[in-house]
Amino acid sequence: MLIEHEGKRPRIHPTARIAPTAVICGDVTIAAETSVGFGAVVTAESGPVTLGASCIIMENAVIRGTRRHPVTIGDHVLVGPHAMLSGCRVDECAFLATGCAIFNGAEIGARAEVRIHGTVHLRTRLPADGLVPIGWVAVGDPAEILPPERHDEIWKRQEPLDFPKTVFGLERAPPGSTNMPEMTRRYLGQLQRHRGDRIVDETL
Repeated sequence: MLIEHEGKRPRIHPTARIAPTAVICGDVTIAAETSVGFGAVVTAESGPVTLGASCIIMENAVIRGTRRHPVTIGDHVLVGPHAMLSGCRVDECAFLATGCAIFNGAEIGARAEVRIHGTVHLRTRLPADGLVPIGWVAVGDPAEILPPERHDEIWKRQEPLDFPKTVFGLERAPPGSTNMPEMTRRYLGQLQRHRGDRIVDETL
């Protein structure tokens, strides 16, 4: 399904394949021979998404571009089932396995691998030929690769990357309080912009 969002329609090369239950929304460009599988969602929320040539976006993957962090994916990239990519850059020939998560401002170098359920945190740079093992976490620039049980070390690198400020423009709430009401207010305001969306093609 192709959806126009804020006057912008997806641009899809005629040789690309889009599964009937995939959703492509807004300012999305998909290059030649790329395949987007069943249930996948590629959405330009407030910034563009560009998928290179001969990419494979597998079932139920989610790729989301934002104003501050557009998504750019190079040629010959595989994005596995249930992967989540938000506001990141992925260079050519990268392999992003099932269930991995790549966050805003992250950069994945050419030929890098993020294996099953691996995480590349926001503003993290995984170099060319880098590797995140199954279930591990990459955090920082340059990336430090850590197993999930080393939470204190991950947080030491993650906290200065400032998720609330980077993604939502909010200062981190002090201990014992929360910024969730303001975060949800802002995010819901952005999501309300989809109320004017229009389906432009249901017959892919």
